[in-house]
Amino acid sequence: MNVKPDFSKNANQAATAPAFLSIWDMHAYYGESYIVQGVSFNVHEGEILALLGRNGAGKTSTLRAIARLADPEVKRGEIWLDHQPLHTMSSYQASQAGLGLVPEDRRIIAGLTVEENLKLAQIAPPVGWSLDRVYELFPRLRERRTQEGVTLSGGEQQMLAIARALCRDIKVLLLDEPYEGLAPVIVDEIEKTLRIIKDQGITTILVEQNAVRALQLADRAVILDTGGIVFDGTAAEVLENKELREEYLAI
Repeated sequence: MNVKPDFSKNANQAATAPAFLSIWDMHAYYGESYIVQGVSFNVHEGEILALLGRNGAGKTSTLRAIARLADPEVKRGEIWLDHQPLHTMSSYQASQAGLGLVPEDRRIIAGLTVEENLKLAQIAPPVGWSLDRVYELFPRLRERRTQEGVTLSGGEQQMLAIARALCRDIKVLLLDEPYEGLAPVIVDEIEKTLRIIKDQGITTILVEQNAVRALQLADRAVILDTGGIVFDGTAAEVLENKELREEYLAI
């Protein structure tokens, strides 16, 4: 009889340790569909965590649940950021508390220039990075600051989406598929940017289908399968464990 390998021994061990962002037994639904099934993990301050899994594993749903979006609806569990209970907050309040979500579709606002997209993020407090600081990190955006945001290339739009998040005073950056559709040379630029952001003390959760690139960047990894955690450990452990990669990441 074939016994399915068990990589779950590390899955919840971090849930009891002190952390900057803690997810405790989170359950979330799209209507009647049970999508996020008892997820618990911790992220430490300044860490990059790769949230991985096959298509349909629940990665984006978990990210959206942490960001307190309406869908999926979190029906049980707790989300704590720097001693603040996000699970009692709306998405707007969670954003004010320090969560910055960059969704897969980037949500660049049509009709606004690059600079107008950035300034719009700074209208209400808490304000984060200044435009000069953003342009220092993204010189290409400075060059295109008067260009309509939606006319940028895919890589430039991704830079703009990250820059817009930084214009808020964020503690945790949530990135959903930031490498999708981008050429390898642009992915290199995005990764360089994320390392600089890490050096600034910002914590990042990265959902990415390109698991190898994500693991090479991340400090730790959480792997989901059908809505639950099957691995919680270092990124290096995943890169070194062929059986784990083949079982849950198909790489």
